[in-house]
Amino acid sequence: MAAEIFPTKKPASANTVQQYQQQNLNNNNTIQCCNWQGLYSTIRERNAVMFNNELMADVHFVVGQSGGTQRLPGHKYVLAVGSSVFHAMFYGELAEDKDEIRIPDVEPPAFLAMLKYIYCDEIDLSADTVLATLYAAKKYIVPHLARACVNFLETSLSAKNACILLSQSCLFEEPDLTQRCWEVIDAQAELALKSEGFCDIDAQTLESILRRETLNAKEIVVFEAALSWAEAECQRREMNTTIDNKRKVLGQAVYLIRIPTMGLDDFANGAAQSGVLTLNETNDIFLWYTAAKKPELQFACQPRKGLTPQKCHRFQSCAYRSNQWRYRGRCDSIQFAVDKRVFIAGFGLYGSSCGSAEYTAKIELKRQGVVLGTNLSKYFSDGSSNTFPVWFEYPVQIEPDTFYTASVVLDGNELSYFGQEGMTEVQCGKVTFQFQCSSDSTNGTGVQGGQIPELIFYA
Repeated sequence: MAAEIFPTKKPASANTVQQYQQQNLNNNNTIQCCNWQGLYSTIRERNAVMFNNELMADVHFVVGQSGGTQRLPGHKYVLAVGSSVFHAMFYGELAEDKDEIRIPDVEPPAFLAMLKYIYCDEIDLSADTVLATLYAAKKYIVPHLARACVNFLETSLSAKNACILLSQSCLFEEPDLTQRCWEVIDAQAELALKSEGFCDIDAQTLESILRRETLNAKEIVVFEAALSWAEAECQRREMNTTIDNKRKVLGQAVYLIRIPTMGLDDFANGAAQSGVLTLNETNDIFLWYTAAKKPELQFACQPRKGLTPQKCHRFQSCAYRSNQWRYRGRCDSIQFAVDKRVFIAGFGLYGSSCGSAEYTAKIELKRQGVVLGTNLSKYFSDGSSNTFPVWFEYPVQIEPDTFYTASVVLDGNELSYFGQEGMTEVQCGKVTFQFQCSSDSTNGTGVQGGQIPELIFYA
């Protein structure tokens, strides 16, 4: 009887909820059901129906700059519960009774993303809108959404966007994000300086990067990046991109480039012929390279310290035998994972056990079959059991808690040293490495023994 009198309500299906939310997003939210409240079992779901909904709306926001505005409905009570700024705006001592509020400094998609969080308790972020959403969350003091934005930015951080995110993190006063940006910029400096985003940074961020002591880059790359930024800055200021104007927009920042620390060839064929330096500056720098009595320069003259590479050694001993370790074009491979973001700069490899020899090494780093870095180079082995470094062209960013595959194909002396007593876990400073066997390994290398004894990294 009870079941007949009080029939069990079926909860709204996922498709129904998504349909309502999509209608709301399109601002096409006429509710057809007179008892729509009965479709939802929780206050959270019923609140979600009100998201971007004209039903019972008691305030409207005109969001965006002139020519691209969007009029969005709101409900003062829901907004005030979600934000102290909205509470003060609608219920505070200085509250204004306006039916329409203009917000020209927030982009409509970002404002909608913030409203979706307030109404639906859902975080919907994308690479295109996350910075604007962070701005909105900061402006209206929605701290959990702001934290989610920062987390999104940290996980998507790379050399391509690190410079522009550094600029934004300082603007938003997010020191943790700032530190993560510096870690990427320091370790992958040349990639960061050559990225398109570098040319979009503001002058203050440019100076902070040029001043950076731990920048891991050749100075000629720093110089060329500064010229690219200057060209973009001329365009932003609607100035002709002449040599004189480039020097003008660089201003005193040009002296932060450590031109005297370049190799003489880099200076003679690059900076000296760029036209950015005055004739006196060029002459003085040439004298700095060659004269016993060096002139005083306005440019910083001490090389950058850069970063000190660290090594993760995974074997407790090494050995050699009369019939091992042979190569013949086969692949030595191992998989590894870390618990903190690091940057793999190269591998340490064993060399010949039969006197000095030269090897050709093709090294490769993959994640889930996708090649992240590769390089073909040579190294000389002196016949000792030492390891010999082989480097990638640029350090490769490694994210925590996922396995990567390190591989090498060697060509050289048939017999070499090999590692023994391998460890599945190695602690290197604050970073923990875990190792497991790789199916790519066709030459016998595994966790317990073989090649690739060292991973060279920055952290």
